[in-house]
Amino acid sequence: MVSLVEALARYRVMGIVRGSSAEAAEAAALALFEEGIGLVEVSLTTPGAVRVIERLALAAPEGCLVGAGTVVTYAEAEAVAEAGAQFAVSPGITTGIKRAIALGLPTAPGVFTSTEVYAALDLGAEAVKLFPASTGGPAYLSALRQPMPDVAFVPVGGVGLDEARAYLAAGAVAVGVGSPLVGDAASGGDLVALRRRAAAFAAVAQELR
Repeated sequence: MVSLVEALARYRVMGIVRGSSAEAAEAAALALFEEGIGLVEVSLTTPGAVRVIERLALAAPEGCLVGAGTVVTYAEAEAVAEAGAQFAVSPGITTGIKRAIALGLPTAPGVFTSTEVYAALDLGAEAVKLFPASTGGPAYLSALRQPMPDVAFVPVGGVGLDEARAYLAAGAVAVGVGSPLVGDAASGGDLVALRRRAAAFAAVAQELR
């Protein structure tokens, strides 16, 4: 089974694909892979997301990982595991995340407080999604890391290029980026613009590797 933490540390940026079109979401994810964003999370709020994950699991370049986002229910965890998802993410410590862990799927449940961080780790989570990160910012991440320096934090929510630099400098293993990276590409928008943004984020990751 893939080590999610190792992959996060290698790529430093996880693309979050959420849109209104399964076909566009798949195209956006493949473009992200091609531009050096080696971790992509497909949100289950996207129509046909499980099928998108299944197709991407087969099409992703070697070394790239596709995961499922917004995994909330038991049934969703079962479905994405069967589809070939290589990790699962959620907004909180959900039934879906608990089932994903039981199935052996690497997970990053959403947390905000230190109590939630320890609850996620006690369940067996490999990493934690600090969400919504913009509420506390990089200074809050730094404060959390003081008593728990070995926890793999992935800030998500309001992360643009400048914020990505700041969170990575503050000790985040990686950042999760949705609309500032993907824009409207997962709903049929501009893939060329997505590629430009992806290249910029990949460059930031390389700077702070």
